[in-house]
Amino acid sequence: MSFFKLKSYLIASGLAVVLILLQYGCSEQQASGGGFKMPPTPVEVTDVKAQDMADKFDAVGTIEAIEGVTIVSEIDASVVSLPFEEGAFIKKGDLIAQLDDSQLSAEVNRTEALYDQSKSSYKRVKTIVEQNAGTQQDLDDALANLKVAQANYELAKARLNKTRIVAPFDGTVGTRKVSIGTFLRTGQEITELANLNEIRISFSAPERYLAQLKRNAEVIVSSTVFPGHEVKGKILAIEPILDSQTRNVNIVARVKNPEQKFHPGMSANVSAILSERLHALTVPNEAVFANGNQSFVYVVKKDSTVAATPVILGLQTPDVVEVVKGLKDGMEVVRTGHQKLFDGAKVMPILSNTVTAKQ
Repeated sequence: MSFFKLKSYLIASGLAVVLILLQYGCSEQQASGGGFKMPPTPVEVTDVKAQDMADKFDAVGTIEAIEGVTIVSEIDASVVSLPFEEGAFIKKGDLIAQLDDSQLSAEVNRTEALYDQSKSSYKRVKTIVEQNAGTQQDLDDALANLKVAQANYELAKARLNKTRIVAPFDGTVGTRKVSIGTFLRTGQEITELANLNEIRISFSAPERYLAQLKRNAEVIVSSTVFPGHEVKGKILAIEPILDSQTRNVNIVARVKNPEQKFHPGMSANVSAILSERLHALTVPNEAVFANGNQSFVYVVKKDSTVAATPVILGLQTPDVVEVVKGLKDGMEVVRTGHQKLFDGAKVMPILSNTVTAKQ
């Protein structure tokens, strides 16, 4: 064997030994479970939860008193007394103002005397007619005079009653607009009275909500004046005619006001419940991602791998979204971190805080 052949043989033998050793080393690594693997991706996870959800319409409305009147005088007379305390609560029938009744009292006495005289005259004429000593016309005239006298008497008493101005319902009375001794003209304002235990909220809604808004539907009323304070009520009436310019419908809701924080004339935030979903399956909004027109969530399986699961969505609030189809209660889904995931990826779950639908 020549020198060159020997050299080539030795080189080939060396390469064969190296290849055998490399193959052996790789097989050892595979046998021992070696090789490079991607580490699990840390992701924030949460459970699919069943909770009640509501589809709402938000608007700004105006507060009105359920019962509110301006107390005025119905006759021309001087003010004798104003026995109410300004800003106080008064009951139905309590005296608000007493007007001078001297002339009207005298008028009642006069008309009462004429009424009594007419009754006596009627009785005498009736007796005479029954004895055939008078005509039927005499009896008719006496009866007519009696009715006129009675009407005048009742009218005088009605006018006298108007000198006592009383509260028509329970409520809070306002400030005095007149003082004792003021000569009032018919229609002149004395004070205001409002029942604040219940209030009305007037607001408008676009025509697209008309089919969903119903009488007795629940509303929630709040105001920036009293942060955190909310009261609930129901829709009282929906106007049958829409505004042709704005295409809005006017709505009135009736709401309890037990703490009397809301006052007529204030603005208020109104949330009207359009529909409700009881025990709806929900996930946080950020858990959902889209691929084309299809929405997906990553479901975490028992082996800590994820599966992109198509879902059909329903109602949505600022925090959570309803899943109509695709998930089951108690499933674990990826809340944040899904941008780096793919189907079958290994994850390291980190529990997130519970998110609930804001009612």
